[in-house]
Amino acid sequence: MPDDSPKSAFELAMERLRKTDKDASVEDRPLTDKQKAAIAEVRQFHTAKVAELDILHQAALAGAGSHEEALRLNENLRRDKERLANDRDRKIAKIRGQKSS
Repeated sequence: MPDDSPKSAFELAMERLRKTDKDASVEDRPLTDKQKAAIAEVRQFHTAKVAELDILHQAALAGAGSHEEALRLNENLRRDKERLANDRDRKIAKIRGQKSS
């Protein structure tokens, strides 16, 4: 017997996404334990590198001689964090794309 109770916006959106994926022949494949561990390792590495960048950034800011230098350091930090995030996301996508074994 189908549930006739009203659905939340989230439930409706998820149904539409599942239908879109099904129409596009996207398969929903659960991650293996090995893939989960690899993704966790990539995320842990990313978190450690970001923490390292933040510490180095704070030390560099303390030694900044001018407002312009501080702005340059902030921009470099933003760019480095963005690069690390892109690298993390690329590695995770690669792991997710591997065949389950």
